Amino acid sequence: MSTPRLILLTAFAMIPLAANSWLCRAALRDTGIDAGSFTSVRLISGALMLWLLIWLTGKVREGRGNWTSALALFGYAALFSFAYLSLTAATGALLLFGAVQVTMIALGLRAGERLDQVQIIGVLLAFGGLVGLLLPGLAAPPLSGAAMMIGAGIAWGIYSVRGKGGGDPIRVTAGNFLLTVPITLILSLSLLGEISLNPLGLAYAAASGALTSALGYALWYQVVPRLTATSAATVQLSVPVIVAIGGVLLLDEPITLRLVLASIAVLGGIALVILERRRLTGP
Repeated sequence: MSTPRLILLTAFAMIPLAANSWLCRAALRDTGIDAGSFTSVRLISGALMLWLLIWLTGKVREGRGNWTSALALFGYAALFSFAYLSLTAATGALLLFGAVQVTMIALGLRAGERLDQVQIIGVLLAFGGLVGLLLPGLAAPPLSGAAMMIGAGIAWGIYSVRGKGGGDPIRVTAGNFLLTVPITLILSLSLLGEISLNPLGLAYAAASGALTSALGYALWYQVVPRLTATSAATVQLSVPVIVAIGGVLLLDEPITLRLVLASIAVLGGIALVILERRRLTGP
């Protein structure tokens, strides 16, 4: 795949990742659907969409899901939903992808990737922005929601790294979604007394599963094998900015000074890592 096409696909893949935050936050804040039901409908509709796509094309043969990736996918989806009961879209996205970065870089270093001094400064700057966001104060997000979103980021980071070299991305993603179905049904049964359904909320959950999750993740799996773990981690940190803009325009959410400063630090760190890598490897 050519470099311009890879850049275009990577940028396009960030949009559905951002849209998941908008859909989840809007559903849980405005429609009354419970977080467990949102998670179940999202994962089940994602599995149905992907297997429909496979059936329609009839060309996908290699690769399948596995339980480790499926558990990581479920852990991300469930923690993501419950965290958004108390977090704004922008804050949740910044916490999520900050945790993704730390997880994927740690896994990349374990696999033998190395960072130079400038990249290390970039990572520390981004991490410092997240720490500043979580420091106690009136503008700090709820600790329980923040902890769940960080957990979701760790799970998504593991899932993204496991997508490297896993076979055909559509079939792998479909297999992982399918394996989450029995797990998410157990979650729904365990929360049976708290189920709250709403037509609009169900529509948001189905859109999140079938469109921004299933098709978005299939596209992301096309991109991930061609990136280092460090690059894949840092590029995803553009998503909080997209989410923040959408949160203001679509959800009427406020942007606090703390969030702005944290975002500047995180994005500044991204720029250092990406530009330094480009300098070392060439155009």
